[in-house]
Amino acid sequence: MKAVIYHAHDHIAVEQRPVPAINDHELLVRVHGCGLCGSDILKITRQAPAPVILGHELVGTIVAQGRAVDTFHVGERVVVAHHVPCGECHYCRRGNVSMCASFKTSNIDPCGLAEYIRVPAPHVQQATLVLPSTLSDEEGSFTEPLACCVRAVRRTPLHDGDALLVMGLGSIGLLMLQAIKALSKRAGLNCRVYGVDLLDERLQRGRTLGADGVFHAPSEPEGLRNLLSPLTAGRGADTVLLTVPGMQPFQQGLASLRAGGALHIFAAHAGTVPFEPELIYQRELTLLSTYSSSPEDLRIALDLLSTREVRVAELISHRLPLERFHEGLLLMQQRSALKIFFQIAGETNV
Repeated sequence: MKAVIYHAHDHIAVEQRPVPAINDHELLVRVHGCGLCGSDILKITRQAPAPVILGHELVGTIVAQGRAVDTFHVGERVVVAHHVPCGECHYCRRGNVSMCASFKTSNIDPCGLAEYIRVPAPHVQQATLVLPSTLSDEEGSFTEPLACCVRAVRRTPLHDGDALLVMGLGSIGLLMLQAIKALSKRAGLNCRVYGVDLLDERLQRGRTLGADGVFHAPSEPEGLRNLLSPLTAGRGADTVLLTVPGMQPFQQGLASLRAGGALHIFAAHAGTVPFEPELIYQRELTLLSTYSSSPEDLRIALDLLSTREVRVAELISHRLPLERFHEGLLLMQQRSALKIFFQIAGETNV
């Protein structure tokens, strides 16, 4: 079978590998397609040492099941997440599932960017979900990234009448925007969500997907606060969610908060960001962050997709075969693509 294999940051190749063998408690899935995640790109650009597993936003069909597996059947179309928590450790018991040692070391075999994957037993039990027939392969591939946004929203204090600001309207920012709207509505809350980006086409997409307002990112530190002020009775945002890294978005987001507000970091920052601790203290601001998702978030995300409370079909900008992995990587690095979906096998929407 073909698989994208990471040997080093400058040596990533589509290679022939044996189809994985499974044991009695595992599944073999033929991968239909897989999205390219920003975390995949970060591993490459930060020159992570091998081994690195690329690709985890996948959908496929079960082609073989272990004799002890009775919850799934050959022929079912499924989504499979790459990390699973133990559910019993200090971190899991406190809701910090992505800090669990098992979570950090678990993964699919060999990677999502492959024609077949072996689904280990813990993943079969916790992180494999049957995809409804009403969802396309491409829509299903958004289950895992949407689940990460779902977890972030669930970790964010929400109150009726809140104004939230999503900084960065790439594919993740657009998922986050919709997740906030959908989950706050489910909770009976009327929350307003605003979006910020540098690209006009992403701002327009944010409007289409339900933003209450969008802003072109200003250059000055107080620019966003000035834009939000008339919309929030001069207070600023209750919560700012950073889906992009960098010193300027961080500082603008912090300046945009109301007294007592929260800055939610949902992007990997490569460098340091200066800020005044006294500002946090005097204004009672909260800094929080969210990394990855839990099995429960996966189920909520799939339900949001199935009910069309979150729309994703229009987020894919490029569909490429596996052999054009490097082209897709370059498109994302140049910000020329909103979302890359690698077509591997099975049904796709062209």
